[in-house]
Amino acid sequence: MAKLSSGPTFPISISRHSYHHRVTACHVSTPTTTTTIPFADLHPSLEVIGGARNRFLPALHSTLRHSYDPFPFIAWNPHVETIFASFFRSIPDVRLRRECLRTQDGGAVALDWVAGDQYQLPPDSPILILMPGLTGGSENSYPRHMLTKARSKGWRVVVFNSRGCGNSPVTTPQFYSASFVGDMREVVEHVSGIYPEANLYAAAWSLGANILVRYLGDESHACPLSGAVSLCNPFNLVYAFEEFTKGFNRVYDKALARSIRNIFKRHILLFEDIEGEYNIPLALNARQVRDFDEGLTRVSFGFKSLDEYYYKASCFHSIKHVQVPLLCIQAANDPISPARAIPREEIEANRNCLLIVTPKGGHLGWVAGAEAPLGGPWTDPVVMDFLEHLERGTHKTVESSNGPLTATSKNLHHAEV
Repeated sequence: MAKLSSGPTFPISISRHSYHHRVTACHVSTPTTTTTIPFADLHPSLEVIGGARNRFLPALHSTLRHSYDPFPFIAWNPHVETIFASFFRSIPDVRLRRECLRTQDGGAVALDWVAGDQYQLPPDSPILILMPGLTGGSENSYPRHMLTKARSKGWRVVVFNSRGCGNSPVTTPQFYSASFVGDMREVVEHVSGIYPEANLYAAAWSLGANILVRYLGDESHACPLSGAVSLCNPFNLVYAFEEFTKGFNRVYDKALARSIRNIFKRHILLFEDIEGEYNIPLALNARQVRDFDEGLTRVSFGFKSLDEYYYKASCFHSIKHVQVPLLCIQAANDPISPARAIPREEIEANRNCLLIVTPKGGHLGWVAGAEAPLGGPWTDPVVMDFLEHLERGTHKTVESSNGPLTATSKNLHHAEV
């Protein structure tokens, strides 16, 4: 990684691929004299911590100085809020254009872009990559609302549908997993190759957030993203799956297992006569997510046991390696991503990370704010305030640097459908 500096006021860390000599990201560090928000100005209903607290709070002040007010009746119980958001939140009508990206191992993922944006937006428009949670895709309400919010501010948005999700094709006997960042890496490289003049950002939910944070940690200083947002992240999969066995959470476990099973059944012929420790009947008849992971996932990705898979795939290990601005938003009463799994110490120790914990919100709920109860979640404006703050910072930095920053496109195997 090459490091450039425009002076003591704005240190810049710019990562390059040596074989292309192209700028892939511009990580901006605001000066230590940044105006800070007094603790008293933050509403006590919100927990706000992190090594990047003083750097990024000014951009979020308009929201975080107000109380978090959940919508009456719906948010009294985390399960009610979670289920309401899943079944009754509106789904914005957006015309999408699908691109199928062929990965280097012969697999495929589906990228859903807003149709027409390739003609309407400037090539240097900031790009937001969205990654939904387990079995989620571009048809779900939460990425749709985030998409429309970002698009209304002039951002180019693409939804990354993992293998088998959002009706994306499955072309090899391998799905995705909490530990696998290869597809994320190829998606980021592909998107940056199409729009080399644009800054790239990513936002992800639930299991997708776990994958995103693992990716940020793996890439570390070489990460081509200019910023990222993690929402409803389980962080520690051991804790998350312990919660799955308790009380009403079994309902979510069975529902997710059913969704995974249905995806698997549509592609079962790919797994005929597969060799190794696979237990295909167990995966095919999974009643819990653990059954599917034991029968297929942990074997596909080389783990000796389920416990080893859940522990090593957990992204809390990666927080200390994150070198780009990262906003994490969690709900204290999330029934699926428990508050006890939040790696507070690691987030506090990393000067690039900021954590916001709301008192309520359920899982993928956050039925609060101006658009509640049927509109977008409380988190969407916060996410966009954070990302637009980063984008303004990168533009100022590039304008003040000496000489143009150029980029070249990459060679990647892909096919449009």
